[in-house]
Amino acid sequence: MQTDSSFQSSLKEAVQLSSAVWAVLAEREGGAWLVRAVYHLNKSAQNELMSFMAKPSIDAWLCGALSGGYSRSSSIPEDVDLEAKRIFTFPIAGSSQAILVGADEQSIESQRIWKLTASLLSGRSITPSQPFLPDLQFGLATDLPLAIEKTLGAFVQLSTCQGAWLAIRRGESLEIQAEWNDAKAKGVTMLIEENPILRRVNRSLSDVVITHDQPNWDNLPYGSLKSGTKVWVCLPLVIGQRLIGVVILWRQKEFSRGELGQLRDLASRVSPSVEVLVTFSEMAAHLRRLGLLNDFVLTISSAQNLDQIARRVFGLLSRAFNTELIVLFLRSSDGRVLRDYRMFEGKLNVVSVTLAGHSIQPMLKDGRARRIVDTIQEGFVPLNKGARSMLIVPLKYRGQAIGVLIIENLRAEAFSQYDEHLMVVITSHLAGLIEYTRLREEAEGRARSLGLIHEVVQQVIGLTDKQEVVSISADLVAQYFKYELAVISLIDEEQRTIIQGIGGTQSETVKRALAGREFLSSSGVTGHVSRTGESILVNDTRQEKLHAPLKGWEARSEICVPLMDGESILGIIDVESREQNAFSHNDLTSIESLAGILASVITSANQYQKLQETIRQLRSIEIELNARMEAQRFAENRLIQAAKLAAVGEMAAGIAHELNNPLTTVTGFSELMLQDMPQDFSFREELEMVAHEAHRASDVVRRLLDFSRQGESIRTSADLNEVVTDVIALTRHLIQTNNGILKLNLDQNLPWVSMDRNQMKQVLLNLIHNALQAMPQGGDLTVATRTVCRGDRNWVVMSVKDGGVGISPTDQIRVFEPFFTTKGDRGGTGLGLSVTYGIVTDHGGTIEILSEPNLGSTFTVWLPL
Repeated sequence: MQTDSSFQSSLKEAVQLSSAVWAVLAEREGGAWLVRAVYHLNKSAQNELMSFMAKPSIDAWLCGALSGGYSRSSSIPEDVDLEAKRIFTFPIAGSSQAILVGADEQSIESQRIWKLTASLLSGRSITPSQPFLPDLQFGLATDLPLAIEKTLGAFVQLSTCQGAWLAIRRGESLEIQAEWNDAKAKGVTMLIEENPILRRVNRSLSDVVITHDQPNWDNLPYGSLKSGTKVWVCLPLVIGQRLIGVVILWRQKEFSRGELGQLRDLASRVSPSVEVLVTFSEMAAHLRRLGLLNDFVLTISSAQNLDQIARRVFGLLSRAFNTELIVLFLRSSDGRVLRDYRMFEGKLNVVSVTLAGHSIQPMLKDGRARRIVDTIQEGFVPLNKGARSMLIVPLKYRGQAIGVLIIENLRAEAFSQYDEHLMVVITSHLAGLIEYTRLREEAEGRARSLGLIHEVVQQVIGLTDKQEVVSISADLVAQYFKYELAVISLIDEEQRTIIQGIGGTQSETVKRALAGREFLSSSGVTGHVSRTGESILVNDTRQEKLHAPLKGWEARSEICVPLMDGESILGIIDVESREQNAFSHNDLTSIESLAGILASVITSANQYQKLQETIRQLRSIEIELNARMEAQRFAENRLIQAAKLAAVGEMAAGIAHELNNPLTTVTGFSELMLQDMPQDFSFREELEMVAHEAHRASDVVRRLLDFSRQGESIRTSADLNEVVTDVIALTRHLIQTNNGILKLNLDQNLPWVSMDRNQMKQVLLNLIHNALQAMPQGGDLTVATRTVCRGDRNWVVMSVKDGGVGISPTDQIRVFEPFFTTKGDRGGTGLGLSVTYGIVTDHGGTIEILSEPNLGSTFTVWLPL
């Protein structure tokens, strides 16, 4: 037999002689085309060729060339880059190999070269007397699919056909394990008793030939027959009186007697080999399954978590039972949730579902292992579509079913009773390992949760503002525990939300959905928890009657825990997720632990705020007492001032009466003498001085009488601005002659006030005179009016501000006392401000002074509305 290097050499010579672009020696094995030798075709083009040959239409085209034994050619599609326009195939007789040639064109002479090369590569021809048999000494015995493929190849080489397949018997069914030009047939399982043709072959143990014009043509068990197929033959593989398999072939023309005889002879020759192959394969599978226990100890026991355990279990079982249809169900610690583990596209897929109402719940309650031989006959619905047999084994830990392991296969009778017993032993060990791992994971999870709780508490333990505690806690809970939404609500005794904090990646979504409303719903889960103080874990909100959906936010899982201080419910912590079964019992325990600590923090904040409120009240009382004491002192001062004024008034009245008569005599006689005295009289100047001083003394006496005389006050509702305007008109010239700069700032919306207009004019005149006397060099004089609310009353305020010498703090205390003056040698009786003070207080008002030395003074008159 030629080696691969000799094949390549032959291809090279033929390419050079025929001017082809490239050449490949390909072989169909295991239902696919493999490249055995190649010349002048790069690696990327080889990959392109492999993909091209894998197409069903090209595979059928190549198989037709092999089965027909003649060469073919076809154009290469433009989207296939094989460096040539056409592909030629030259089958090698007596084998499943063909030479593929890429060229733009091949002449008749070139094609002859390739046909000669194919005949040279064929070696010796296989005669009917020497049919191909599997060689058990060359490793085929350990590879059942390849051996069966070789066996079917012998039938195809012996007789030209359109298609063929070989099926091995398993129990009461036949499973197609090799095919020729019918790729979809491989793996199909057929029940013998359900098909009349197979039933006939099983009973008669003889071949069956059916043509297209016979009634049974429509009962053919399986086959992708072409439109031109005319004949179908079934050859039984028999050991003793037992059917172990069948070979099916079909083609366009009928089989001759000689061909049928050769095929029968070949079937009888290969039957013992097939029996050995199947037996050897089953023994190997049995040994592999026995090795599961050892593999289990070596690999699964070292897994670190449940996902790793499931992944390794699936890998072992998939290799042992040759199926990917494996599902593991595990019940949660609290019995509410069922975790569904299964492989999908090579990756472990884990889904949490609610246990209540699940189809697996009866299997958990039953707790017995079951072997389903044929799901169709037994009327059992498999988990995976098309599965024909099942092995259902519960995982028991201390007599309690904690889960179920289900293995399915697409063919019937895939599992034996021994497989069932073996899996019972394996699952008993697996259950203990899973329970131990789950307990360890829960302990580690709780430890992590306690660490996270500690982190949260560290952030809020010193806070005294409840709103700050709630807002920060909601954000931290969502951040540390990776929750989509965390809400903390504090309520009052009437179940009304007083403080609310929302955190998490979906916090803004929920805030928009709430639109200013409270998160706590009286009819929902949150309302129930806030009333009863009972924690709730919801794995599927669609199944929970208490769940109140929020428009704009679709939660699928929810945990709600009360915040309690003894028997008192302070509020709730609510966490939510859009994923179903997103929370475990460990999450519930963690939130409950956090709720206990937060309740203490909030209670401390409550007590601190109550203490602060008490302190604020005490300070308010202190301020109020100080104000009352100040008012009392002010009233006492006014009473003392009034008493002083009354005493001085009485004394002044007496003095004025005693002085008024002699002063009148002095003034009268002085004026008479001055009238008669010549201007140049030597004593005239002294006499004028006597008259002037007498007038000044009379003026003092008049002021004393004004001060002492109560007078009749006539009060009406009047505009203070008009009083100011009248006084300014009288004093404008005086102000200008004293170099004063007048500034008026009058409130035009000033309300009228009850007053004696003449007395108020006297008050303003006194204040303006004092201001001008305080500014010997002139300066700014500002008169203003406004309305002020002070205490619980409204006041009309008039102020006179000067830029004069100012008044010292010690003099400010006595400035309103009678006969006290700061003018010194500038004159002054000390009665002007005393009279002003008396008029203002008589109107129920007050007068205030604000002054600093060398910075001026401001006198403010307050009149009540």
